[in-house]
Amino acid sequence: MAEKFMEWEDRLSVGVPIIDEQHHRLIEITNNLYDACRQGGAIYEGFTTALHETVDYVGYHFGTEDKIMRRINYPDYATHKKEHDLFVKEVLKQMHDYENDKTYAPHALVRYLKDWTLSHIALTDLKLGSYLVNMKKAGALEKIIDLKS
Repeated sequence: MAEKFMEWEDRLSVGVPIIDEQHHRLIEITNNLYDACRQGGAIYEGFTTALHETVDYVGYHFGTEDKIMRRINYPDYATHKKEHDLFVKEVLKQMHDYENDKTYAPHALVRYLKDWTLSHIALTDLKLGSYLVNMKKAGALEKIIDLKS
């Protein structure tokens, strides 16, 4: 991959290693999808693989965050989960359109992934990270979840 579509920046760190590691992976996967678009988009056979990998990993990552939020009784859980649910709904709609040969713009999906991911991390996930870091500092987190220091 010659050109990166998304770059990790330290300002995106939520201060929770497991979440930060998964965000790094999401950025890498989005870059792979972008690369597949540059190689021919929806007609490139690697695009389907990259698209499915993206959807699968997003589900895995959201599952991790969901599990953490439920374990700590996160006060903003409903809002955070709703953002995840709306995102999944949009991506699945676009994936359905792609698989059913409807008018499809793969670059639009990749831009949506980038914009949504960066916005969600910068606003919603940083809020969750701050809450978790404060719980950890207060000694209230170690028994709930291991955050790898």
